[in-house]
Amino acid sequence: MAIASHSVSIPTSVGNVWEYVSKIENWAVMVPAYKEHEQMDEQKSVWTFEGNFKGFKKTVQMELNITEFQEPSVIRFELKGLTDNFTGSGQFTAEETAGQTTMTGTVEVNAGGLTGAVLTPVIKMVLPKVTTRLTEKIARQVKREEVPAL
Repeated sequence: MAIASHSVSIPTSVGNVWEYVSKIENWAVMVPAYKEHEQMDEQKSVWTFEGNFKGFKKTVQMELNITEFQEPSVIRFELKGLTDNFTGSGQFTAEETAGQTTMTGTVEVNAGGLTGAVLTPVIKMVLPKVTTRLTEKIARQVKREEVPAL
């Protein structure tokens, strides 16, 4: 099992963070190695990633299921590999304090089957970087999209 978490402070309200993060299509495109995604319904989507690791090119498809929308502070989801044997879960949380919002992205991935022994070390190495990059990209985008109060 691999788990990674990253927090970032954003100088905006928790409502502004929620407005952005509650739309899956906003952050799907920000995941490193993202290729495409298809929204099946409000909770379920299929994501495709394509990446290179030590000269090895790999395409991975996974299903992402939103399990909880708790406005304005929590989104929880589950992951299931469609091309590889893995499962996982994750969440975005947001907490506002003194005009700033701390957003935390957390992802956990479990590789199974015969390939699990090979995938687990790779996932443990890559997951912290992916989680950090995704959380930071979302924070930058939320800051860019914030409309100043008149």
